[in-house]
Parts: sequence; structure tokens; C-alpha cells
Amino acid sequence: MGRDWIEWHRQYDDQASPLAQRLAVVTTMIRDALDAAPAGPIHVLSLCAGDGRDLAVAAAGHARASDIEGLLIELDPDLAVTATANAAAVSSGLVVRCADASETAGYLDALPVDLLLLCGIFGNISIDDVGRTIAAVPAMCKPGATVIWTRHRRVPDATPMIRGWFDAAGCCSAGVISPGEGRFAVGCERVGAGGARASLPLRLFTFRDDLW
Repeated sequence: MGRDWIEWHRQYDDQASPLAQRLAVVTTMIRDALDAAPAGPIHVLSLCAGDGRDLAVAAAGHARASDIEGLLIELDPDLAVTATANAAAVSSGLVVRCADASETAGYLDALPVDLLLLCGIFGNISIDDVGRTIAAVPAMCKPGATVIWTRHRRVPDATPMIRGWFDAAGCCSAGVISPGEGRFAVGCERVGAGGARASLPLRLFTFRDDLW
């Protein structure tokens, strides 16, 4: 039986939970990215977007909120409905698609983007799929784009490997925040202009139940 993602999202409502603490870091990084974005539309792609609250919380009251446009991709239909309401509160230019975020054909029309959110993904896929997804980042982003990612730090801690893969993809780290070993990590990357732009694979990853 797969994970109950609706129940999983309820952990965000407990401000003492690790997910709520991680969300606070993610939203701060999103706001920083909005602050730094050049004038004009800010194209966003959020994969496995859940209920979209990270972007909604970050953009609430932000001066650039109306400039945000793009896609939130979420497979669970109930979460997609909630994400649609959250996205509408941010900007009329944000659209939610109820689709499998691992299949790149579902959002080719939204690429390249200025802000790519890869939150809640790397801890639920194989390490090989993490590497494949990171290698595809330059093909999904504009030069100078911001990428925000999350991953747990349970043993074996894969975050050093993840950071190395971003380096190899031509990205420059803008920082990783973690409360410590065994907890969570939230990373921020800037996509370089000279990164190797591999072709975008048809499928990036497969969610797995045996990694929890």
C-alpha cells in the first residue's frame, strides 16, 4: 500500500514537526529567490507540488507575487485541488496540472524556468534517480535560475553526493540549511550559464515505498 499523502501533509499543521520546520526553510529560500529575480515574469515549475503551500506561503504579501507564473505538477487529485486554490491566491499565472511529475512531457511547454522546486522528491526515489534528475536540471532551467531541493540526512547521508551532482551539472551552491545529522537538509542552487545541458529524459524518477 502506498503512502497516504493527504495524511502526510497534515504534519505541516504541527509547527513543531520536522516537515513544518523544513517548510519554513523552503519558504525563506523561495522569498530570497523572488527578491533576487530580475524584472518581469518569474517562471516557476514545482514538481510533486503537493498542496502547493510552500509557494503560496512564500509569495503571500510579496511584492513580486503577481509576476509569478508557471506550473505546479501534482499526481494526487485531492492535493491538486487544494494546490489549485493555493496557487490562485498567489497569481493568476500559476496553473496546477494533475499529472505525474516524473514524466517530462507533461511540462515541456513550461520550460525553461527561473525557479525550480524539487521538494519532497529526493527522499522518495532511488539514488540513481536523484542523480538523473539533477543532471536534467540545466535542461529545465534558464541560466541563473534558482533550484531548491530537499532531502533527509538519515544514514547514509546522501547530501554530499547530491551537492557534488549539482556541481557537476554546472550549478553553484547558494547554501544548504540543516538542523543536523539524521534530520533534513534544504539546498539552494544557482544554474550556471556554462553547465552541460543534457537532453531531457522522458522519465526522471520513480517513487518508491520501500525507502521510508
